[in-house]
Amino acid sequence: MSNLIIFATSSSGLGALGVSGSAFIIQLITFILGYLVLRKYAFGPIIKALNERRKLIDEGVKLGDQMREKNQKLEEQIKHDLAQARVKADQIISDAEINAKELVLKAENEAQTKASSIIEEAARKTEQDMKRAKRQLESEIISLITEVSEALAQDKIDSKKDLDLINRYIREQEKV
Repeated sequence: MSNLIIFATSSSGLGALGVSGSAFIIQLITFILGYLVLRKYAFGPIIKALNERRKLIDEGVKLGDQMREKNQKLEEQIKHDLAQARVKADQIISDAEINAKELVLKAENEAQTKASSIIEEAARKTEQDMKRAKRQLESEIISLITEVSEALAQDKIDSKKDLDLINRYIREQEKV
């Protein structure tokens, strides 16, 4: 201690700079006590709060990474689902086009069948009308021939001769 006193009272060295040894020791003790108090009451809670904050930040970063990974997976799943939906939509459109073509073909076939039956019915009706007209015409021709024959012969020919004349006339007309 005598050295300290000499150190503090000497006018050379640190004493010449205005540093007092006793003031230095008091400041050193105050610093150590302040450090110990801060360490016990302030540094622990501050370090604990910093560690908790660091953990929270690390968890946030990890959560952010997980969210990015999930987001990427979700985007990939969405792309995959959209691709599948496009394939299904294309298949549905293709099936609809095929069904539409089949319906059109079926309708065309039904129309063709109906048209054919209408044509056949018309042909049958025309044939019946022609037969009826032919019979009517034959009847009128027979009547005209009979009248002409009577007028020429001035006498009615018997029915057998009349029929023979009519048949011969019809055969000649069919050849023409």
